[in-house]
Amino acid sequence: MSKLLLCAAMATLAMVGAYAGNPDVAVVPSTKADLAAIVETGVAHPVDNISSAGQPDRAAFEVFAKSGYVAVVDMRGPDEDRGFDEQDAVENLGMQYVAFPIVGTNAISFENAQELDELLGEFEGPVLLHCLSGNRVGALLALRYSQSGASDAEALAYGEAAGLTRLAPVVKERVTAK
Repeated sequence: MSKLLLCAAMATLAMVGAYAGNPDVAVVPSTKADLAAIVETGVAHPVDNISSAGQPDRAAFEVFAKSGYVAVVDMRGPDEDRGFDEQDAVENLGMQYVAFPIVGTNAISFENAQELDELLGEFEGPVLLHCLSGNRVGALLALRYSQSGASDAEALAYGEAAGLTRLAPVVKERVTAK
């Protein structure tokens, strides 16, 4: 358990350090799940009924199911290898599996963010959102947060806390052009 607390403290300090110089951005909670820590501790904790992640393995899916998650939204494309039959693994654990492929930068759109928002509204319980690294998840969550009225800086910070990395310039372009 101490490793998990250390990881959480380090992530919080990193976020505070990244945004401490910008008074327009509040520190946002990270939805990005540390899959190794989740498997080690056997517990997953959502933020606002969401966790974001890179590609989970079977052991991680088991922990999400035991932690009360009701669905997994897979944002990987149909041609991306997951290493196992993810849909079967998720459904056998009693969670709903939803394929929501986000492929290419054109898919990083307010329309897909709105569709994701509507999809999340259908579930009565925590949902795991994942792609390969969490980057696409973070991108769409940033756009979703922007649609809810967040400033551009807040939306980017929220996305980064959810896994946004390489797609940050695309998200920045989208939020500043709206």
